Amino acid sequence: MTGPGTGSVTGSVTGSASGYGPENFAAAFGVSRETCARFVRYETALRRWQRRVNLVGASTLDDIWRRHFADSAQLAAHLHKGARRIVDLGSGAGFPGLVLKLLRPELDVTLIEADARKAAFLSATAAELSADVAVLAARIEDVARDPARPEADVVTARALAPLPDLLDLASGWSVDNPQFLLLKGQNIEKELISSTKCWKMAITQFDSVTHPGGRVLSIERIARVKI
Repeated sequence: MTGPGTGSVTGSVTGSASGYGPENFAAAFGVSRETCARFVRYETALRRWQRRVNLVGASTLDDIWRRHFADSAQLAAHLHKGARRIVDLGSGAGFPGLVLKLLRPELDVTLIEADARKAAFLSATAAELSADVAVLAARIEDVARDPARPEADVVTARALAPLPDLLDLASGWSVDNPQFLLLKGQNIEKELISSTKCWKMAITQFDSVTHPGGRVLSIERIARVKI
């Protein structure tokens, strides 16, 4: 395992819930007007669907641009050069997978979400934003076990499960040696200790630009520990 590293996000992602918006996001991530306008439409769709489907925590609705868009967007700086195929696990409201697709349209993105209502949101919103993504309304472990599972250069996840459980869920992709790019909270050290009991891996940690104590993990060369 390796220790903390440094990312390459343009600008600082700080501010209060009411003070961080489209202009801050565009400046921090070098987003064009056209792309920023798509994120505005994304926010509108999320708020509209939130009335019927619990997509995000109610307490974060006034901080969508920082807590959700910027938090997801920071992963773009850590994608391996040449990465083209992303599989996003437990996509929920599209974080981080749909955000990465909007930032990097050339990416081939598959969103996996077991909740049928959230999957419907992802399909409808992606179509509304003209974002060509595949949405699989299925359990992660079922997709991972399927020989026809989507190929991945990068596997992403955000606030999905403790790291040992997440690696078990995504074990089907480990044979292809993708980059696992994960957004984790401040309890990550305990999760890493637990994970090394069952997995060997090379890990680089980066400080989150949106959450004090949060981490971005880039994990490679994952293999089960032989007992």
